[in-house]
Amino acid sequence: MLPHPNASIKKQVYDRISYLGTASKADLLNDFALTSSSMTRLLDDMSSQGLIIASGLGTSKGGRKPILFQCNPAYRYLFGLEISRIHSSLGLYDMHFNLLSMTRWIMDDRMTPPLLADHVADSARALLSEHGISPGSVLGLGIGAVGPLNSERGIILEPEHFPAASWTNVPICEMLEARLEIPVKLDNGANCALIGEHRALKSNNYKHILYVHAGTTIRFAMMSGGHIVRGASGAEGALGQMIIQTNGPRLHGKGNYGALEAFVSVPALEERVRTQLKIGRSSLLAEISPEQVTFASLSEALQQGDKLVTEQFTESSAYLGIGLANLINTLHPECVVLGGPLVRAHQLVFDTSVEVARKNTYPSPENSPFFTQGYLKEEAVATGAAIMLLNDWYVE
Repeated sequence: MLPHPNASIKKQVYDRISYLGTASKADLLNDFALTSSSMTRLLDDMSSQGLIIASGLGTSKGGRKPILFQCNPAYRYLFGLEISRIHSSLGLYDMHFNLLSMTRWIMDDRMTPPLLADHVADSARALLSEHGISPGSVLGLGIGAVGPLNSERGIILEPEHFPAASWTNVPICEMLEARLEIPVKLDNGANCALIGEHRALKSNNYKHILYVHAGTTIRFAMMSGGHIVRGASGAEGALGQMIIQTNGPRLHGKGNYGALEAFVSVPALEERVRTQLKIGRSSLLAEISPEQVTFASLSEALQQGDKLVTEQFTESSAYLGIGLANLINTLHPECVVLGGPLVRAHQLVFDTSVEVARKNTYPSPENSPFFTQGYLKEEAVATGAAIMLLNDWYVE
């Protein structure tokens, strides 16, 4: 993301070096309205603090080769936590956002908020010990979670579809701050995934990116001008309520009739296949009870080329493409990143949804975004949560 305009000049320079990877004084003078002597003093100060280190020499433009600076990867460390309906994961990162270690948990019906908080705290301490890092060297923990949220208060409000029944009004930041005694910051998972993928895609210099996550619900985030677009609420799943078929079905009797999630989401896909099996359709899954059909078994059958399952995934992918086209025609992104369990299940999902999206996007050279599954994939939310935390870090 672009440096925050209200940050101190030292933080803005630090963020710019962090984003570029390496930068010379001349590079930075192109970005900041400082004199050469002021920039020299600032870089000397940051070097003496250990914030940045010299990383070699750049290409000469007629004089001496310039010194290249990079952020000191070992200055501090960060944790990034994803809280999702299917699994949660905790990553430990250095200041270059290199992943040092990651731990995952299945979010079953026993995984209550206190139990997950205990697991996170225990794992965080174990990861620090494993890498010989003192707790005082940790800047904090960023969380990307399923919404709706109150990010300012650090509370997960009333998310749907968690297997455990107690994920309502959870003060998750307070819980983890008490256990770990470090700062904790919360944002929704789609925003964090987009932050992470934006950094991974930085060589392309995209500033307008759409991220869509297809899983238990349909979640999305948008970046414009290098900054996350935020609404008045912390709800990230509203895309799933986009109506794509008037008087169409509802998902489990909730939400809008004909909403996108009634055609595309994991629960909708499971329900359609169960219905087809009950009326006698041939399938590799016919040997098990329809009620035992899960997304895991559907994914396995898809990999094996099951005709019924392939048909249903293709249908879901086509509807996803229609939803994408509606967003692209409205938001005009340069790049569209598709993530989530549904997209990762098979290349068919990505290819079909992109094909349909392109066919239904208003044709113009400016409205032809690049489509990708991203680079971080399952690590996107946790990595983005760590980046989010660093973005808000105050440099003295």
